[in-house]
Amino acid sequence: MLVIVNPISGVGRQKRIERLLRDNLDQDLYDYTVEYTEHIHHGTELARDAAMKGCDIVVAVGGDGSVNDVIAGIHGSDATLGIIPCGSGNGLARCMKIPLTPALAIRVLNQANEGSIDTIVLNDKHYIASIAGVGFDAYIARLMKSAKLRGFSAYLNLILREYPTYESKDYTLVIDGKEIRRKAWFTTFANSNQFGYNAAIAPLAKLDDGLIDISIVDRIPIGHVPITGPLVYANHFELSQHVEMFKAHEVYVSGNVDHWVNIDGEGENVGEELHFVNHQKSLKILKRDMKRRLLSSNPADHLQMVKDQLEMTHDQLLPKKK
Repeated sequence: MLVIVNPISGVGRQKRIERLLRDNLDQDLYDYTVEYTEHIHHGTELARDAAMKGCDIVVAVGGDGSVNDVIAGIHGSDATLGIIPCGSGNGLARCMKIPLTPALAIRVLNQANEGSIDTIVLNDKHYIASIAGVGFDAYIARLMKSAKLRGFSAYLNLILREYPTYESKDYTLVIDGKEIRRKAWFTTFANSNQFGYNAAIAPLAKLDDGLIDISIVDRIPIGHVPITGPLVYANHFELSQHVEMFKAHEVYVSGNVDHWVNIDGEGENVGEELHFVNHQKSLKILKRDMKRRLLSSNPADHLQMVKDQLEMTHDQLLPKKK
């Protein structure tokens, strides 16, 4: 097992990862090493090298962007993905019920419960495990890419600042051969039902159904936010009058005039013409076995978990710079 740690992701919880691995990972089951990323997409290089050398499992420690980097490195190999969520959004981990407490996420790895999920491939180059988007969400992801502060508060501040002035754009979509034209504030292409932060933009999406869930969202008036917001967090965004949803195996998009796409929470300059294809069950991943307990009945185990979580919370409260 190779554990790839993004030292600047999310809210700082990754700083204690080596001790947590020593305390919680099954040493009889796994022979592991830890590597730290040093530059953008370094995780992809490390994961690809590990997969080429026959590494069985590559674990991403970080947020959705870190997970995406590892997926890009192991895609098409026999390596299996593991996740220790230490980002802010953690969309894929939330969708798969992987605990956001890193010590418990490590214990999910001990279950050695391997499964397969779909990936979405964009322009034969970019791999998406959770969600991609164009429009306002891609614009915010682009701004976050260069922001000095990370985390939900920085993300929310950008949304509030840019919301009043961002205009909807005209897009042409070809959804499994059928062309439609829409003016959209943003459009998402989802494999997971999680946008991150427990927001469900595509509540009907499933990780292994072979389909892309498309959500075309109108500009939401300020007065409708108190109604629409709860629908997003209650997993019922499909009930909103501001969204139109489709399912497809393949989608072409034109009209992405600013060229930016939100790919698993990270802004990428991809181009004006986009081609999304679902590759069913193309990624092996360690899943949580919901029938097995992650905590023992020993009170000391519970106390240690509380202590670890308090330390993580302390890290989270400190301002984090990129």
